[in-house]
Amino acid sequence: MARDIDSAVDLGGFTLKNPVIAASGCYNRGAEYGVVVDVSAWGAVTLKSVAWEARLGNEMPRVANTPAGMLNAIGLQGPGIEHFLKTEAPKLADVPTAVIASVAGFTVDEFAAVAARIDGLPNVVAIELDISCPNVESEGGACFAADPEMAAAVIRAVKRRTSLPIVAKLTPNVTDLRPIARSAEAAGANALSLINSVRGMVIDVERLRPMLANGMGGLTGPAIRPIGIAAVWEVAQVVKIPIVGMGGIESGRDALEFMLAGASAVSIGTAVFRDPQAHIHVARSLSEAAARRGLTSVRGLTGLANPKFAAHVVRS
Repeated sequence: MARDIDSAVDLGGFTLKNPVIAASGCYNRGAEYGVVVDVSAWGAVTLKSVAWEARLGNEMPRVANTPAGMLNAIGLQGPGIEHFLKTEAPKLADVPTAVIASVAGFTVDEFAAVAARIDGLPNVVAIELDISCPNVESEGGACFAADPEMAAAVIRAVKRRTSLPIVAKLTPNVTDLRPIARSAEAAGANALSLINSVRGMVIDVERLRPMLANGMGGLTGPAIRPIGIAAVWEVAQVVKIPIVGMGGIESGRDALEFMLAGASAVSIGTAVFRDPQAHIHVARSLSEAAARRGLTSVRGLTGLANPKFAAHVVRS
């Protein structure tokens, strides 16, 4: 870290020692990575999403390489909340940094019920709501995060069942994120995560069928970074709560773009598969970027390039 630079960030109800977060589904609690990297160097790690019931996920193949990224259609594979509480929850106290739990669900009540079981677990400082799941109770199974009212309904229900701060993870697969972000804020979200993966497909030209068994998948990696930065830029102008920027971050420069656009923290996912030490480089680079600009805190980087947002930034 750059000398005398305060790296702590406030995400609307919880504070992290630095602004670099491990994304859900790519790191879990860091046990596998702990043998080769310093897990404590993360500001927080986000667990793989937990739903009420166990899920096998989608058929294979579920991952495909693409230029500047990858497609995945895992399908929320997981053991369910009961198994999580029995096998994983007791180990959370040993994670050497803050933990953000990720909750998924297919009904409003399911989100709330899972969140209630997570409330009070050791080291867990917040809950990220993966509201990109389809709502099985709605006509056509529309994605919760695609509709302002459905997103708000989940957030309100969870807020009633947990005392933990709520981070709403929004999908970019909509025409305009701003009304959804405003609705999430009004419903009580403490922060927003932008963006989830971008819908995409790859065709196997020899087999004449999609590469993924599920057909469509979520595109992650550097290819979606400009989409994520644009989303943060726009949403930062219409909400007051903090934003966690994500989507294709591989370097300190990438993370800095998100911060300058209006993010208070950043989340790294796909990059850790290639470079398990990406978080160390990014955290150091952000501190150095703050020092070069005469700032005493990385918090001062937030919104510096966004003229409509920068006026509201508290300089440090």
